[in-house]
Amino acid sequence: MKPEDYPEQDEVSEFARAYVNKITKLGSCISGEDVWYGSNPYQSIGIHCPENPSGSVFMFIHGGGWTTGYKEWNNFMAPSLLANNIIFVTVGYRLAPMDLFPAGLNDCVDALTWVYKNIEKYGGDPTKIYLGGHSAGGHYASLISVSDEWQEQANIPLDAIRGCIPVSGVFFFGEGSGLTQRPRFLGREGNGMAKKASPILFVNKPTPKFFISYGDSDFPHLKTQALKMEQALKKVGTKVTRLEMAGCDHLEAHVETSNPNGDWLKTLISFMSI
Repeated sequence: MKPEDYPEQDEVSEFARAYVNKITKLGSCISGEDVWYGSNPYQSIGIHCPENPSGSVFMFIHGGGWTTGYKEWNNFMAPSLLANNIIFVTVGYRLAPMDLFPAGLNDCVDALTWVYKNIEKYGGDPTKIYLGGHSAGGHYASLISVSDEWQEQANIPLDAIRGCIPVSGVFFFGEGSGLTQRPRFLGREGNGMAKKASPILFVNKPTPKFFISYGDSDFPHLKTQALKMEQALKKVGTKVTRLEMAGCDHLEAHVETSNPNGDWLKTLISFMSI
């Protein structure tokens, strides 16, 4: 799909415009098979298959502050993943302010459910699904990976996620989060959604293993959040791999994931092979 095929959404910020132009250009000649898991145009995934799939499946949720973005923003990541025989699935979801939390989260759960039940047809192994995302997408991936509240909705095993891979993700909201303003996708102040949307508050038992990454010039509050999330996960016995990507800010960290010779991809391959 192309951006013009989707319903209207917020304009990207000035800060993100160059980044969006770059990843759009990098992925302009790359496309997967579009599959809809819901009736809304945003409720779709793109499936990118290698010639000889190993069985491993990497689902990746786009960022955009929960208010902007398309699954196609992640297309540029596909070549280096397919070269390693990984099935790559880009995930779209409904956005705020039209659809507030937990709509987007529920969409990502529905996408996971579809992949779990259907990926074998593409050469994937439903016991080898890894869930990741950038920024807002990393937040959704983390929340699904540490909370089991979605399981009844999905009707798939709690251990369906083999590992979680947030890139520059958000792990908690509210006091102490370092966020300068309340994200719009949480709705009105005082509705209790900040707690319900905070992955770190659900870390009270072992979870799927985590590969947490961010840029060395990323937003300071997100770097702090990542370290706190790592500490919380390790405290309950979860295995955590962490990588600080050199020369990357919040947006460049996402671009770096496509580097075939970069530390992020090397770490990912090792993480998925264990």
